[in-house]
Amino acid sequence: MIRWTNLSLRRGAKLLLEEISAVIHPGEKVGLVGANGSGKSSLFALLRGELHADQGDFAIPANWRIAHVAQETAASENSALDFVIDGDRHLRELEAAIEAPSQTDRHDASSDHGLAELHMAYGDAGGYTAPSRAESLLLGLGFTLEQTQRPVVTFSGGWRMRLQLAQALMAPSDLLLLDEPTNHLDLDAIVWLEQWLKRYPGTLIIVSHDREFLDAVCSVTLALEQKKLTRWSGNYTAFELQRAERLRLTQSAYSKQQRELAHLQHFVDRFRAKATKAKQAQSRVKAMERMTLIAPVIAASPFTFRFRVPLSSPDPMLVLENVDCGYHVDAKIEAGNGSNENDGRADVRSAVRSVVRVVVHNVSLRLSPGERIGLLGANGQGKSTLIKTIAGTLEHLGGTITKGKGLAIGYFAQHQIDMLALDSSPLEQLLRIAMRSGPAPREQELRDYLGSFDFRGEMATSPVAPFSGGEKARLALALIIWTKPNLLLLDEPTNHLDLETREALTLALAQFEGPLILVSHDRSLLRATTDRFLLVSDGRCIDFDGDLDDYRAWSLKKSSGNDVPSKPAPASGEVPATPTNINTRDRRRLDATARDAIAKQKKPIEQRIRRLEARMAEADAKKRAIDAALAQPDAYAEERREQLKQQLIDQAYVTREIEELEAEWLEQHALLERAA
Repeated sequence: MIRWTNLSLRRGAKLLLEEISAVIHPGEKVGLVGANGSGKSSLFALLRGELHADQGDFAIPANWRIAHVAQETAASENSALDFVIDGDRHLRELEAAIEAPSQTDRHDASSDHGLAELHMAYGDAGGYTAPSRAESLLLGLGFTLEQTQRPVVTFSGGWRMRLQLAQALMAPSDLLLLDEPTNHLDLDAIVWLEQWLKRYPGTLIIVSHDREFLDAVCSVTLALEQKKLTRWSGNYTAFELQRAERLRLTQSAYSKQQRELAHLQHFVDRFRAKATKAKQAQSRVKAMERMTLIAPVIAASPFTFRFRVPLSSPDPMLVLENVDCGYHVDAKIEAGNGSNENDGRADVRSAVRSVVRVVVHNVSLRLSPGERIGLLGANGQGKSTLIKTIAGTLEHLGGTITKGKGLAIGYFAQHQIDMLALDSSPLEQLLRIAMRSGPAPREQELRDYLGSFDFRGEMATSPVAPFSGGEKARLALALIIWTKPNLLLLDEPTNHLDLETREALTLALAQFEGPLILVSHDRSLLRATTDRFLLVSDGRCIDFDGDLDDYRAWSLKKSSGNDVPSKPAPASGEVPATPTNINTRDRRRLDATARDAIAKQKKPIEQRIRRLEARMAEADAKKRAIDAALAQPDAYAEERREQLKQQLIDQAYVTREIEELEAEWLEQHALLERAA
């Protein structure tokens, strides 16, 4: 077993662990959680023998083989398959020993006997099945058969990290250490990795900010908080509940918790009144109900996200009609240009031409206020390409994109933190963004805003370069939120965020009133903030009729080779045709299918009508209040000229808003009648 007894650990002058005591038993699967910078990576280094305790005792079985994911990958010319097999060092040593005698001229009996023993040991070590096992790991992590033979040097950084993960899984081990293994994986690969780790026979310790991944794999949680290491039985959700109960006993945290609970309960009540019994909506209601359980976690957090009220809310926000998404690539074209009189050879000239590569074809999508869409699909299928096209950072290759008047897009790119100015402070970068839309705000207003994201004091005026990945991601989100977007496009926004920051972001997104398109491998975030899924696969973007559990089953079935039919289910609103030459029982079944399709078509229209009626009631109440204020005798006094001007502007705005809402309400009722 692994045992820490009154152990303390320092990194430089900083005390990370103070007199911790904990035990991990053989075969346990442990989730190691804690805020960024709390010492999780240092604890891993201690387990690998790279660091030594400053005080106390640390014990680990001397014969245990330890596997971990290396952080750097050499630019090797070896194939990806050979690179993964290199993870089994004992196997490579046996191969070298087998090859050594063949390079000499000795052929005596003792040499032959030793060679036979080496071959037996090689077989016992799984040498003859190593290529197939390595190939299985690579395919599970999203590589294609062709990629398994490509040199390592040809892969990008994210794919090299997958190679390092595969190499760590290939290595025979008694203790497997995984530090954020899901960061460079898509949802399909994460589902596969969960299944693999469940079957892993050794002791497993995982650092991850993906709560559903921890829940699926781990049965023990070690929490690093305030320089202490505490063992909790159960997965992350069980730990969260137990920790919440403990926090409730602390009066100082309890008062703050109650304020957050009241805020959360208000949103849950409002959302529950709008929810339907659709699978996606049910998943979201469950996630909202869980908010009361995570309130103590938020109470312990130094900040919460709040999206600012947008200046306008056009409807529709954005309409895509038969849009092709992709990009232009430069290709070298060689062509003959007659004969060369001097040497008789063809005169071959090369030219570089731009070639169009379409990744996703014929995308049709209408984004209205309240739309909350999650994009599903494996890496490389075009999710990021689609979201870049919608954001306008990538030109669409075909079809039409119509933007609503007043559209303000908040786009968080997959590599958004790389776009920060590293030599500038958070305050300077926020000031530059604020000045684009008008006069510069007061410095104190900007400081207060940054303080709500935990950038206080000197941190607000220090260069961004030394910030951690999580701090940079939090700053990138703060800069986007300042612009008051009415459409959010988020591509993997949680990659560098710890669990508590992810929870804060989840709550903020759940309360965001505008439309949202989200690409994420964090299933907890997807469940809590989206109610419709689109599948991007095989060059198409289609509705996925199911929730994340259905997608998990679909992904596992696909990875096992039992792929789903290539023909998708009927799109929303499409009623299957009914053949005439069928018997009564089949006709009844098809009639029932048609009725279900019609009901499915009507449901979003009815939901939209209810939302419109609620907004019309709010707008009417606002207009009545403005009219009443303008009817007062002193409303037109000289000293109230500026207030009167603002009231007249508000009156014109709300009148126009009511007219637009009423027009759409009539349009939606016409659609409902046609559906009926």
